[in-house]
Amino acid sequence: MRRTRILTAVLALAAGLLAGTPPVLAAPKAQAVVAADTYTWKNARIDGGGFVPGIVFNRSEKNLAYARTDIGGAYRWQESTKTWTPLLDSVGWDDWGHTGVVSLASDSVDPNKVYVAAGTYTNSWDPGNGAILRSSNRGATWQKTVLPFKLGGNMPGRGMGERLAVDPNRNSVLYLGAPSGKGLWRSTDSGVTWSQVTSFPNVGNYVQDPSDTSGYASDNQGIAWVTFDESTGTSGSATRTIYVGVADLQNSVYRSTDGGATWSRLAGQPTGYLAHKGVLDAKNGYLYLAYSDKGGPYDGGKGRLWRYATATGTWTDISPVAEADTYYGFSGLTVDRQNPGTVMATAYSSWWPDTQIFRSKDSGATWTKAWDYTSYPTRANRYTMDVSSSPWLTWGANPSPPEQSPKLGWMTEALEIDPFNSDRMMYGTGATIYGTENLGNWDGGSQFTIKPMVQGLEETAVLDLASPPSGAPLLSALGDIGGFRHTDLTKVPSMMFTQPNFTTTTSLDFAESNPNTVVRVGNLDSGPHIAFSTDNGANWFAGTDPSGVSGGGTVAAAADGSRFVWSPTGAGVHVATGFGTSWTASSGIPAGAIVESDRVDPKTFYGFKSGKFYVSTDGGATFTASAATGLPSGDQVRFKALPGGKGDVWLAGGASTGAYGLWHSTDGGANFTKLSGVDQADTIGFGKAATGASYQTLYTSAKIGGVRGIFRSTDKGATWTRINDDAHQWGWTGDAITGDPRVYGRVYVSTNGRGVIYGDSSDTNEPTEPGPTPTGACAVTYTVTNQWSGGFQADVRLTNTGTSAWNGWSLGWTFPGGQQVAQAWNAEASQAGSAVTAKNVGWNGTVAAGSSVNFGFTASSSGTNPKPTAFKLGTRDCTVT
Repeated sequence: MRRTRILTAVLALAAGLLAGTPPVLAAPKAQAVVAADTYTWKNARIDGGGFVPGIVFNRSEKNLAYARTDIGGAYRWQESTKTWTPLLDSVGWDDWGHTGVVSLASDSVDPNKVYVAAGTYTNSWDPGNGAILRSSNRGATWQKTVLPFKLGGNMPGRGMGERLAVDPNRNSVLYLGAPSGKGLWRSTDSGVTWSQVTSFPNVGNYVQDPSDTSGYASDNQGIAWVTFDESTGTSGSATRTIYVGVADLQNSVYRSTDGGATWSRLAGQPTGYLAHKGVLDAKNGYLYLAYSDKGGPYDGGKGRLWRYATATGTWTDISPVAEADTYYGFSGLTVDRQNPGTVMATAYSSWWPDTQIFRSKDSGATWTKAWDYTSYPTRANRYTMDVSSSPWLTWGANPSPPEQSPKLGWMTEALEIDPFNSDRMMYGTGATIYGTENLGNWDGGSQFTIKPMVQGLEETAVLDLASPPSGAPLLSALGDIGGFRHTDLTKVPSMMFTQPNFTTTTSLDFAESNPNTVVRVGNLDSGPHIAFSTDNGANWFAGTDPSGVSGGGTVAAAADGSRFVWSPTGAGVHVATGFGTSWTASSGIPAGAIVESDRVDPKTFYGFKSGKFYVSTDGGATFTASAATGLPSGDQVRFKALPGGKGDVWLAGGASTGAYGLWHSTDGGANFTKLSGVDQADTIGFGKAATGASYQTLYTSAKIGGVRGIFRSTDKGATWTRINDDAHQWGWTGDAITGDPRVYGRVYVSTNGRGVIYGDSSDTNEPTEPGPTPTGACAVTYTVTNQWSGGFQADVRLTNTGTSAWNGWSLGWTFPGGQQVAQAWNAEASQAGSAVTAKNVGWNGTVAAGSSVNFGFTASSSGTNPKPTAFKLGTRDCTVT
């Protein structure tokens, strides 16, 4: 299935935002500590999640390899752990485009040196030019040369390459193929300065769609790759023969035999195709070329493989199938450097029933396939697939033959055999890096094993985040692969959100006082655009769309989960009681408004559109525009209501051309006060309060004190501490942020291509006093609400039957039948043997005399499921009803 890169926030930035008006109210200037707290930063593990268009092995040092991604930076392989290390986390907010990598080159003369051609878009979406990043310590640190043109790591044709190459004989010489008609460029001082090779005769002319007025699909894909014939040079002297691939259907390959002084079109070359790759086997004197009729990575309907004999100029069509039998283009292409007669290639645009990988042991004279039909639709595979480390790669699918799950891949434009190990091969897909370490089995008649080789490489675009007070600590809304429920941040979840599988989840929310109720909305080619969960996001069922819905938009759940307000793309704001079987149009609020819920009052919802704040006090049926002024006039705004604080709203957003910053309302949006010490802010989130603090911790991606970063405030925004540092910036972090309500200092940060980043502070700030020991009488009602083979769901009502309020509670019981709690909501549950302890979460610790608190859980059981007979509140026995 096709997975496209979703860059909503980036497009909104690039499109520009309307100017704002001066704020009416201003808070005292906030103070910022522009020095990083001691934070440890990690990824919530997903492993992959996006397109990997390039894998580069160093030709002179064993186990040195790199991977490039289209929007998520570059990575270096760590052989000792079989993981990838991110190399471009230092890219900052202003240079966010440099997280897109169009090409990468590893120096075979000096393996410590590595180069990156960085830039995400060649059109107006990316306001900055491309750059060459150079490192002399394998990507640990970088120096930068800004180019006089843009580069397109996320543009059409990004799977071709490599466009950047280091001369294997004189490593101070580098070449770069540019897009957009900018031609071929050369550096003679190890990438510090660059000049155009004016003698190169063809800047390319292929565009995917000339009618695209955005400049995205209508850009000239330019120079596609550069390949040196190392046999035509000696150490210290520039290589004489250089081949260059050009995005031109009639003139796709050029050669220089005088070190780049003059160039000529290779005579006799095939026409009607683009050469995606050009890989040279200098030992046997063959240049192999993978051709497609389109630039990729999604399109391509016909393709060929050709071999060019460098000594004689002879062209040979070595395609493994007849042209009439191709419905795809070729792109992935590699030579086994230990056995140069062995060549492999991919059918990158074979979407259905699967991609295909071809292998030849005789320089392309004959081929075998990774899979073939025995009798249609039955397939015989030369491989087995083990995705146990990333089980979501099955997409929860159970397709009919000849499709299989997991698929061998799609968008397979990167394919490399380890130059030092013929048994190891890696290839990139639209979702991961796959690989094998027993490739030789292909030729021996037994199956080789393909596994994800992607741990450490995180490449999702994050659109929304939520951290409920109970249940899973993290729920995410992601581009391309929907989103995940993380019960353990250090482990890959078993599956993304399914039923339905949104290609992109645009918004999600949970009911603050009933976190078991969760809603998400997103994009889908056909089918519903909203889904609900009643078990904290573990399982889902589809809702029904109002008429006209074309995309997810934003959604809000009432504080108690009794109703939902949805602002979808293609239709106006709607409200539904229950789980979205019948929707009613809301009045008084414009279509496209951002919607959120009050976290205390289930009848109160909020909206924002074009500088106006809207409030509903009747459950979302009608909205009224607030009189508040001075808010950002554009729609690049995010706002949230504080858990536990009715009418307490924080709003972040704006643009440098107008109002931009952070605002606070304590009266449900009737008035907003701008925090004058916050120069710019793009997100706002809440987390557990610091010890002794009376207000929850605030987190924001902002510019404070003239410095961009991730900031934390423990005193309601009066002072701020920057908690990231210059080595941990992750480009664009403006879509979502949230603290963790259960762990002080923990913050979850969205990125546009580096997945979900979370940080933990070395200052835990946790209280050391004993837990709550409430006194007074208590009563418990224990009800099994659902039961199935091997498990059940239960609800517990704890009532204060005494005469004084509880300020925190801890309820214990013993399971008589070996039951084991799996997850809980509205309480923190732990179990030791058969003994269970359930403690309050932050918002439900206070229980007045005569009042009750409810929590629930799911648990496993075997055979019978006898109920507990005794409950203790601290040391006091409770009446069981």
